[in-house]
Amino acid sequence: MDKPLRGLPAPPPLGSAALPPGTYAGQVVLVTGGGTGLGKAIATEFARLGADLVIAGRRIEQLKSAQEELAAVPGAGRVTAAVCDIRDPERVAEVFDAAEAAFDRLPDTLVNNAAANFPSPAEDLSPNAWRAVVDITLTGTWFVTREFGRRHLAAGSSGSIVNIGASYAWTGGPGYAHSAAAKAGVKNLVETLAVEWGPYGIQINGLVPGLFPHADMTEDIRGGLERAAPDDKDTRQPALRVGAPRELGWAATFLASPFARFITGHTLVVDGANWQRRSLVNPEVVTVREQLGRGPFAP
Repeated sequence: MDKPLRGLPAPPPLGSAALPPGTYAGQVVLVTGGGTGLGKAIATEFARLGADLVIAGRRIEQLKSAQEELAAVPGAGRVTAAVCDIRDPERVAEVFDAAEAAFDRLPDTLVNNAAANFPSPAEDLSPNAWRAVVDITLTGTWFVTREFGRRHLAAGSSGSIVNIGASYAWTGGPGYAHSAAAKAGVKNLVETLAVEWGPYGIQINGLVPGLFPHADMTEDIRGGLERAAPDDKDTRQPALRVGAPRELGWAATFLASPFARFITGHTLVVDGANWQRRSLVNPEVVTVREQLGRGPFAP
């Protein structure tokens, strides 16, 4: 008789560290979109390892709340918050200026987490909707990356970048044409800049999250998950469980750490192999419009 399925083991408990204590002591880590959700989870694990943090985002209330939480993490260094729309390159430069003023050094590590997304049939996307997602997810990521790279090149110092990506950068993303196109660009930046900036001591990698439910998920994303699996999301994953946000934070701290200096130009997928699932028999095709409950297209 076959043994019952049990999936992948649960992660170590919250508060565990994946690297030696103090790995990031004396270093500055900038996390865009660090005031909520997975960005905050990533920032938490850098804080646990002693980093001084700069969290950037567009909403001051969320940033201030996250700043207090992060400062209270055992082992955390100093934490500062910066209001920033990453679509504005001048404001991005001001955030770096403020970080240098606060900590008397350039950010050593950049985590490009800020992004925008919502589901839509491609034919319903307005020019403004397309621009909103691409300008934040791709162009904004480029503005922050460019500022980080130029400052380190000018200073002759090393640095590490982690870009948060998405698996549909490889596969395509029906229902998310705007985001999938932007994330494909983000992935390509990883591969391009690893070669261009490696000689100067700057490494860059990508990190792709799978399903990591958290309190800050948008209503669009949460609604999609509820439609797909209202009762049991775990059985929709090969791991037979969803991810814990801290697992993404552990992966980010490793990729940017001294223990991963020879890893660059790589995108690590942390999703329990969910993006590689294939059915033995193709399921019936259901259009994106039907999945989203939209009626026939009307221009």
